[in-house]
Amino acid sequence: MPPQRPVTEAATLLPFLFENWPDMKRTRIKQCLKFGSVRVNDRSITRHDHALKPGDKVTIKVERVPQKAAPPMPSGLNIVYEDESIIVLDKGAGWLTVALDSGNGRTAYAALTDHVRATDARNRVWIVHRLDRDTSGLIVFAKTQPVKRVLQLNWHKFEKTYLAVVEGVVKRDSGTLRCHVNEEFSLRVRSVPPDDDTREAITHFKVLKRSHNTTLVELKLETGRRHQIRVHLSDMGHPIVGDKPYGAVTDPAKRLGLHSSELRFIHPVSDEKMVFQLPLPGVLMKLI
Repeated sequence: MPPQRPVTEAATLLPFLFENWPDMKRTRIKQCLKFGSVRVNDRSITRHDHALKPGDKVTIKVERVPQKAAPPMPSGLNIVYEDESIIVLDKGAGWLTVALDSGNGRTAYAALTDHVRATDARNRVWIVHRLDRDTSGLIVFAKTQPVKRVLQLNWHKFEKTYLAVVEGVVKRDSGTLRCHVNEEFSLRVRSVPPDDDTREAITHFKVLKRSHNTTLVELKLETGRRHQIRVHLSDMGHPIVGDKPYGAVTDPAKRLGLHSSELRFIHPVSDEKMVFQLPLPGVLMKLI
C-alpha cells in the first residue's frame, strides 16, 4: 500500500480516502481519521469533510514517537513502545498504576502524563488497565479517549501472560484454575460459592521450572478479575512469594513474585498485531 496519495482534483477527505485506499476496510479508515492518523500535507486531520485541493498529499500512517522527544522516564519505569495512539510501559515493582484514594504514592500515570506533556502541554494519557503496586511488567496506556474505549471494549481479546514464583513445589505440570470471586473487599479478594454478586475467574497455568522450595509458573488469563492470579494460586496451596495477604510466609525478594511478561493484541488504529515480551526480573530469577 503506497504511503501517500496525491490529490488531482478538488474532493472531500473521507470519500477520497475510500476511493484511494480500496483495500482497507471502511471502518478502519474511519478509525484512522478519528484517531488522527490521516495527514494532509503532513498535518493531522480528523474532520471527514475536510476540503482537499489539487496538489495536496494525503497519507494514512501511525507514526512511532521518538523517545528523545521527551526527558528520560523515572527509574523503575521504561517505555517499551510508543506511537500516536498507545504507550506500552514496563512498570517496575513499587509503582502504583494510578493514585490511591488518599492521593499518596508514586504513579505510572503521573510519570507518563509528565512525559507526554513535555512535548505538548495539551497531551494526556488514559488508563486502560492496572497492575498492582508490587506487580512488575507490561501495561498499556492510551493517548486519546477514543483509543482507550476501543482497547477496553476489546480487553477480553488481549492475550495476557504472567510469570509467578510461588511457594512450594507445584506437582501438576499444567491445568486450569477456576473459582468465583467477590471483589467487594478492598484489600483482599475472596473466592466464594457462586451467587448473583460473584464473577467467575479462569486462569490457565503451566509449570516452567521447579526448585526445592519454589516453582516458576506461567499463567494465561481467560478472565480479568481483580487479584485473580493471587486468589487462584493461594487457593491452590501455592501462594506467590511475598504475597502475605494471600497466605505467603516467605518474602525472599522483598517484593511480590508476579510479573506481567507478555501482551498480544491488535492495534486499535492500524490493525497491526502487537506482541510485547519481557523476561522475568533478575531479582525473581534468582529464586528459581
